[in-house]
Amino acid sequence: MLNFRDVSTVENKNGGLPVDLFSSQVIVSLKKELDADALRQRVIANNIANVNTPYFKKSTVSFESLLKKALGREPVEMITTSSRHFNGVPVLTELRPEVNLNKTTSMRTDGNNVDIDEEMANLAANSIQYQAAARELSDRFSGLSYVITGGRR
Repeated sequence: MLNFRDVSTVENKNGGLPVDLFSSQVIVSLKKELDADALRQRVIANNIANVNTPYFKKSTVSFESLLKKALGREPVEMITTSSRHFNGVPVLTELRPEVNLNKTTSMRTDGNNVDIDEEMANLAANSIQYQAAARELSDRFSGLSYVITGGRR
């Protein structure tokens, strides 16, 4: 019997090339979202930890705009062996979140630009975003598990 947790590829019923169940565009983008949210949490925590550090400049994480740009980019042409195959799927595996240092503003006379209220709001929003992405990914894997086991537990 096929164990969902131990197998990352399954040979299709026609004996062709393996199909990677965990590399669909949705699953890859959700994994990337979780990575970006985890990085964003660390960056926000660093900003909060340095709220009273003179001349400290806050950092932010860019990901969503990069994802939109990647999805709008010219698709990668792939060789297909069947007319039912998708062609032109954007490559998301190389997408990485970016950490940006904000040197343009200062909240105080000592040069620090961290607004604690803004950072706490960003932390709460990021937590909600992470939980939503984790739940969606969990639901996707549960669906795959259900299909693989034929609905049996």
